[in-house]
Amino acid sequence: MIAVGGAGAAARALLAETRAWLDSHVNLEATAGDTHGLTLAPMRRLLGALGDPQADYPAVHITGTNGKGSVAALVAALARAWGMGVGVYSSPHVERVNERMAVGGEPIGDVELAELLAHLRLVEDHLVATGGAGFSWFELLTAAALRWFADAAVDLAVVEVGKLGRYDATNVVNSKVAVITNIGRDHTDGRRGWEQEVMGEKAGILHPGVTAVLGPIQPGLAAIAAAESPGEILTAGREFELEENRPAVGGRLLTVRTPRARYQDVYVSLFGAHQGQNAATAIAAFESLVDQELDEPVLDALGDVRVPARFEVVTRQPLVVIDGAHNPDGLAAVAATLADEFNLAGPAVWVVGMMSDKDPGAMLGAIAASDAGCDLVLCCAPDWPRALPAAELAAAARHRGFEAEAVGDVAEAVDRAQALAAETGAVMVTGSLYTAGAARLHLAAGQS
Repeated sequence: MIAVGGAGAAARALLAETRAWLDSHVNLEATAGDTHGLTLAPMRRLLGALGDPQADYPAVHITGTNGKGSVAALVAALARAWGMGVGVYSSPHVERVNERMAVGGEPIGDVELAELLAHLRLVEDHLVATGGAGFSWFELLTAAALRWFADAAVDLAVVEVGKLGRYDATNVVNSKVAVITNIGRDHTDGRRGWEQEVMGEKAGILHPGVTAVLGPIQPGLAAIAAAESPGEILTAGREFELEENRPAVGGRLLTVRTPRARYQDVYVSLFGAHQGQNAATAIAAFESLVDQELDEPVLDALGDVRVPARFEVVTRQPLVVIDGAHNPDGLAAVAATLADEFNLAGPAVWVVGMMSDKDPGAMLGAIAASDAGCDLVLCCAPDWPRALPAAELAAAARHRGFEAEAVGDVAEAVDRAQALAAETGAVMVTGSLYTAGAARLHLAAGQS
């Protein structure tokens, strides 16, 4: 172990070395590799070599097209207010990989992360030497998080699925409650029956005996969830309901009905009507976990939740908002929030950068179909292997009827947008969490 006092150069060197080792593994997030033929067998073998840490604590497991990160943050806030020690595993990160795992609301430190990865390197070397195959980037990082949570003796793990569900590396956790936030068109070709296919994959986290909590889903999809034989199913609009969802200063004010109570005037410190539904889903999930009505001090914790890059207001003059929306439904929610909750006197400039596996026409169409203003789209490409070239995105924006420019990188686009918006307008940064992360880092550097 590296002593904290003597960490310095040795700790930085170990972190650089172990991160280089981790990054040498196949990363499906970066390559959008084919998921055909995936299996959980390697993940179970890796965790077995680590002592099956996932068995040491219960988990709330969360999947869905949108809202996973927000629901995870909301459930974790409720759990901490209940008095639990909570580990949260989420993806992707916004700025640093450390963000993907947190205990008590604090991300893992560099020294702890380096030591975990160094240990995993030894374990992988041993397993490969004894005849096994290596592991993916996401499998290794997931295993690191689950081992760290056990070492920290958490009372609960709140675990966000990376992609899909059934064969996601996280689908080994000791889940007591499993959440499907919603079903939307993302990572799919949109062919007839895609909703059922996506639901079938996401429903793979609904293990027999768990409580399944389903956010707003299309009629008929609940039967796919039931086919997985969960112990109980709570569905939005039936077993629990968001009865009131209205804007408030800095967030939303809600009334939520659940199987155990009716919670009135619940304040949630997140913008957007969609966050009201996310909060209702989180309340239903946590209430089911503890099998009790939640008291007011616990619910008050929802008023202090901050989720980076989820309609995150960075400055007010001009209004600068960062949101990592990466599909048409997400962009529609961002545009609706801007239109419904903010009055702009000046121009609205959108900074958009997205991945090449997205449909830019559909993404930009969500903005065009809204009442949100859009005077200019500044198109950029985040520094990521799958980024869509800025020129291609600009061409798609013009085809949609927007005035658009291709800009060199995210930082340049943000600076230009702020100058054009002046003090009375708005800058909306969106299209990908990688775009959002680059913008946050650039803006933070400018404020320091």
